[in-house]
Amino acid sequence: MSTPTLRDGILISMDVRELKIPGVLEFTPKVFPDERGVFLECFRAEPLEEALGHRLDLVQANHSVSKKGTVRGIHYALVPPGQAKYVYCPQGSFLDILVDIRDGSPTFGQVDYVELNGDTRRSVYVSEGVGHMVVALEDDSSLIYLCSAGYNPEREKGLNPLDSALDLPIPADLELLLSPKDQAAPTLSEAKDQGLLPSYDECQKWYAQLRG
Repeated sequence: MSTPTLRDGILISMDVRELKIPGVLEFTPKVFPDERGVFLECFRAEPLEEALGHRLDLVQANHSVSKKGTVRGIHYALVPPGQAKYVYCPQGSFLDILVDIRDGSPTFGQVDYVELNGDTRRSVYVSEGVGHMVVALEDDSSLIYLCSAGYNPEREKGLNPLDSALDLPIPADLELLLSPKDQAAPTLSEAKDQGLLPSYDECQKWYAQLRG
């Protein structure tokens, strides 16, 4: 059985890993099973703050339930203030896909992903300005989003998840379900040409402001 770690008088029960896109973190909780079921901490402020250098200011929580093959994204919000997300899957399974769309970033256009499911109980933190997308791998899959800002339709943007230049790791055997808005969204190249992407420099200034 996993055991928590005592650090500076604080009980830490999460393993943290930064993905290849800076500002995207994977959290794997320690799960405590017994004859009644399981217990875990799906979110804890301290390990996230230690990794980021600032706390996540929780403003809104969203809950989605998706059929197998449902695609949500690629979504992002303009910075500042953008919208950071802490994403947790309590049931089912998703492929959580991250795209660095910050214009001017050293890792611009790079893609990484994590499988979120009700077994490993992993979570992903997505910094402001990073593109985020999920694909449901089974029916009745649920996601909880803890957000740093409320939905602002004027600053909410999207990219086409079927952009061939991105070559996203979407399983080939899935029959995809996309919203009309996501289907009509521009490619990464089109959004860059139209000035619709977050600026890497503006994102860095915003992260520094959050660290205070």
